Amino acid sequence: MTAKAALTTIEIIKKEGLVENAAVLGEYMLEQLQILKSEHSTIGDVRGRGFLIGVELVLNQEEKTPANDLAEDVLYRCLSKGLSFKLTMGNVMTLTPPLIIKKAQIDLSLEIIDQSLSEAEQTL
Repeated sequence: MTAKAALTTIEIIKKEGLVENAAVLGEYMLEQLQILKSEHSTIGDVRGRGFLIGVELVLNQEEKTPANDLAEDVLYRCLSKGLSFKLTMGNVMTLTPPLIIKKAQIDLSLEIIDQSLSEAEQTL
């Protein structure tokens, strides 16, 4: 029974093009996060593949000193606006959107991250 459910899930993923969606929208998300990096000195690096994306928060881009307190502040600001993600290593925002996400939802997520980062940076 479990194997049947797994096979059905794989069939749906293939039929609905969810892997392709992750590749295309994941690349779009990375590009948009690179733009945010150029606007926020606290983003030290953006990396990922598909829908597994890491955004490293630092005190400054040159020294790459981890900004753990800032990352936690951004996390809670995003949560209050309806966006959830995990922190890895204390300062890396780990974004793992669902395979069915739409571009408009990614844009909203990026807007929330941008706004939350701007707010948190004012407290530094």
